[in-house]
Amino acid sequence: MASSRNNLEPGPCPLCGRAMIDGPSIDRHHWIPRAQGGKEQAPMHRVCHKKIHSVLTEREIAVLYSTPDALRAHPEIARFIDWVQRHPPEWNDRHRSPRRTR
Repeated sequence: MASSRNNLEPGPCPLCGRAMIDGPSIDRHHWIPRAQGGKEQAPMHRVCHKKIHSVLTEREIAVLYSTPDALRAHPEIARFIDWVQRHPPEWNDRHRSPRRTR
Protein backbone atom coordinates (compact mmCIF):
# COMPACT_ATOMS: atom_id res chain seq x y z
CA MET A 1 0.00 0.00 0.00
CA ALA A 2 1.39 3.40 -0.98
CA SER A 3 1.98 5.96 1.73
CA SER A 4 0.54 9.46 1.30
CA ARG A 5 2.89 12.46 1.13
CA ASN A 6 1.49 13.78 4.42
CA ASN A 7 2.71 10.68 6.26
CA LEU A 8 6.29 11.00 5.02
CA GLU A 9 8.99 12.62 7.11
CA PRO A 10 10.40 15.63 5.22
CA GLY A 11 14.03 14.62 5.97
CA PRO A 12 16.81 16.78 7.37
CA CYS A 13 16.75 20.57 7.12
CA PRO A 14 19.08 21.66 4.30
CA LEU A 15 20.44 24.47 6.49
CA CYS A 16 20.91 23.07 10.01
CA GLY A 17 20.76 19.34 9.30
CA ARG A 18 18.24 18.62 12.09
CA ALA A 19 15.31 16.33 11.36
CA MET A 20 12.15 18.08 10.19
CA ILE A 21 8.75 17.13 11.57
CA ASP A 22 5.80 17.76 9.28
CA GLY A 23 3.68 20.64 10.56
CA PRO A 24 3.94 24.31 11.51
CA SER A 25 7.70 24.20 12.18
CA ILE A 26 8.39 23.87 8.41
CA ASP A 27 8.46 26.57 5.71
CA ARG A 28 9.41 26.46 2.04
CA HIS A 29 12.53 28.39 1.05
CA HIS A 30 13.22 29.63 -2.49
CA TRP A 31 16.96 29.25 -3.10
CA ILE A 32 16.73 32.29 -5.35
CA PRO A 33 13.92 34.57 -4.13
CA ARG A 34 10.83 34.73 -6.32
CA ALA A 35 11.32 38.51 -6.65
CA GLN A 36 14.69 37.70 -8.26
CA GLY A 37 13.15 35.13 -10.65
CA GLY A 38 13.70 32.01 -8.56
CA LYS A 39 11.45 28.97 -8.74
CA GLU A 40 13.38 26.14 -7.02
CA GLN A 41 12.37 25.68 -3.40
CA ALA A 42 12.84 23.23 -0.56
CA PRO A 43 11.32 22.53 2.85
CA MET A 44 13.26 24.04 5.74
CA HIS A 45 12.68 24.70 9.43
CA ARG A 46 10.70 27.90 9.84
CA VAL A 47 13.27 29.19 12.37
CA CYS A 48 16.11 28.57 9.87
CA HIS A 49 14.15 30.22 7.06
CA LYS A 50 13.40 33.27 9.21
CA LYS A 51 17.05 33.57 10.20
CA ILE A 52 18.17 33.66 6.57
CA HIS A 53 15.75 36.47 5.77
CA SER A 54 16.58 38.39 8.95
CA VAL A 55 20.28 38.46 8.05
CA LEU A 56 20.35 38.71 4.25
CA THR A 57 18.55 40.76 1.64
CA GLU A 58 16.82 39.00 -1.24
CA ARG A 59 19.51 40.34 -3.57
CA GLU A 60 22.29 38.92 -1.36
CA ILE A 61 20.51 35.56 -1.29
CA ALA A 62 20.13 35.54 -5.09
CA VAL A 63 23.70 36.58 -5.87
CA LEU A 64 25.82 35.13 -3.06
CA TYR A 65 23.81 32.71 -0.90
CA SER A 66 21.59 30.60 -3.17
CA THR A 67 22.83 27.21 -1.93
CA PRO A 68 22.87 25.52 1.47
CA ASP A 69 26.70 25.42 1.45
CA ALA A 70 26.96 29.15 0.72
CA LEU A 71 24.44 29.96 3.46
CA ARG A 72 26.29 27.79 6.01
CA ALA A 73 29.54 29.66 5.15
CA HIS A 74 28.06 33.04 6.19
CA PRO A 75 29.50 33.81 9.67
CA GLU A 76 26.22 34.86 11.31
CA ILE A 77 24.30 31.93 9.81
CA ALA A 78 27.08 29.53 10.94
CA ARG A 79 26.81 30.83 14.53
CA PHE A 80 23.02 30.44 14.34
CA ILE A 81 23.35 26.82 13.14
CA ASP A 82 25.71 25.97 16.02
CA TRP A 83 23.13 27.45 18.40
CA VAL A 84 19.93 26.02 16.86
CA GLN A 85 21.28 22.48 16.68
CA ARG A 86 20.89 22.33 20.49
CA HIS A 87 17.10 22.75 20.12
CA PRO A 88 14.48 20.12 19.23
CA PRO A 89 13.38 19.92 15.56
CA GLU A 90 9.91 21.41 16.16
CA TRP A 91 11.27 24.42 18.13
CA ASN A 92 10.60 27.90 16.75
CA ASP A 93 11.79 31.38 17.72
CA ARG A 94 11.47 34.98 16.58
CA HIS A 95 14.04 36.97 14.65
CA ARG A 96 14.24 40.61 13.80
CA SER A 97 12.22 41.78 10.80
CA PRO A 98 13.30 40.46 7.37
CA ARG A 99 15.56 42.61 5.20
CA ARG A 100 13.31 42.48 2.15
CA THR A 101 14.43 45.73 0.57
CA ARG A 102 17.82 47.26 -0.07
